[in-house]
Amino acid sequence: MEPDVAEFISAMAAGSGARVMVEVCAESAGRTTLALVAAAQQTGGRVVCVVAGEEEVRASVVNLGEEARSGRVELVVGDAGAMLGGADFVLVDCEVGGYESVMRAAEEAQGGGGGGVVVGYNALNKGGWGSGEGVRVDLLPIGTGLRVARVAPGGVRRRRRGQWQWVVRVDQCTGEEHVFRVRSPRRKWIEA
Repeated sequence: MEPDVAEFISAMAAGSGARVMVEVCAESAGRTTLALVAAAQQTGGRVVCVVAGEEEVRASVVNLGEEARSGRVELVVGDAGAMLGGADFVLVDCEVGGYESVMRAAEEAQGGGGGGVVVGYNALNKGGWGSGEGVRVDLLPIGTGLRVARVAPGGVRRRRRGQWQWVVRVDQCTGEEHVFRVRSPRRKWIEA
């Protein structure tokens, strides 16, 4: 995986304010797991990495080095679909066998709670990227493809007009134009 992709994933996880981040790895944990650890340090969250077996756990400990030994990453062996409850950011390697069912389980788990983000990497050669009820899906041509699904709280799509605002700033030294999408202050919503 390219370093830029890992940095993008880290920024997305930290920017979403994720407190519980779960990664489902096809092989052993690596660069993407370290990206989630960096995001967890920013948000005060924790990282759980689901791998297929004990051999992958040993390889992950070697790959992660000090991060694995310090307890910043919890390495778990088991069924990924059953371990997604409570996660508000899920990262899935699309090379995992049955990745579609894992992503669907992640979206359903988040839809029942407070919403969240489900990201699939290595996604460019995979198909079927529609959006369902309460889920917005985008395929980004970054690295080998990122499938990003944003799940609304309660699984219900809520569109709030005026919640986001675009800000354009020009760096006076370099002349570069920077475009930011910022969130306006949260309003208290009363549902009848």
